[in-house]
Amino acid sequence: MTDPASPTAPSPLAAPAVRSRNPIRRVYDWVLSWADTPYGIPALFVLAFMESSFFPIPPDVLLIALALAVPTRSFRFALICTIGSVLGGLFGYFIGYALWSTFEPYLINRVFSQATFDSVTNKYNEYGELAVFIAAFTPIPYKVFTVAAGVAKLNILGFTGASIIGRGARFFLVAAIIRALGPRAKRWIDEYFNMVTVIGTLLLIGGFLVIKFMS
Repeated sequence: MTDPASPTAPSPLAAPAVRSRNPIRRVYDWVLSWADTPYGIPALFVLAFMESSFFPIPPDVLLIALALAVPTRSFRFALICTIGSVLGGLFGYFIGYALWSTFEPYLINRVFSQATFDSVTNKYNEYGELAVFIAAFTPIPYKVFTVAAGVAKLNILGFTGASIIGRGARFFLVAAIIRALGPRAKRWIDEYFNMVTVIGTLLLIGGFLVIKFMS
């Protein structure tokens, strides 16, 4: 019998038995399947690391599954997810900074489009570290910004700080919602979480603009 206090307890988000023909859905189900194994926590770290530079499925998927299985460890899972994501972001930065000519053919039009990448790179000239925070906290693909930050030669200390704050705020918010709502958290996150992160970011930007206007 599986110990209900263990992170390997059956996940409320466990993958369905019927295998989807959609390749992205199959990857999604594969990610969820790790929640029901003894390797759920290492898989969360690896997934968070990979998603920050090239993997298509966000780590929130596995984080939610693990946290719903063991709500008392939600913040621990969020910390592991944050560390993995920030380190993965630094790897993405390194790709853009030192290895872009090698990785460009494999990432452009496969992981993200040339137009999207050019747009993100241009944003750094205007917003700098704030652009990193926005991507780290909101549904915007963080991986595009990590690689583009390296290409744009963004200050690495500012990049790392913005990543820690943005990724940490996102994952710990997920953990806090699960601790507060329990099994109802999954439906609430599905319906409202992205909207909350976008509104929170807009309020933050608005605050910066007010400070700038008043200074």
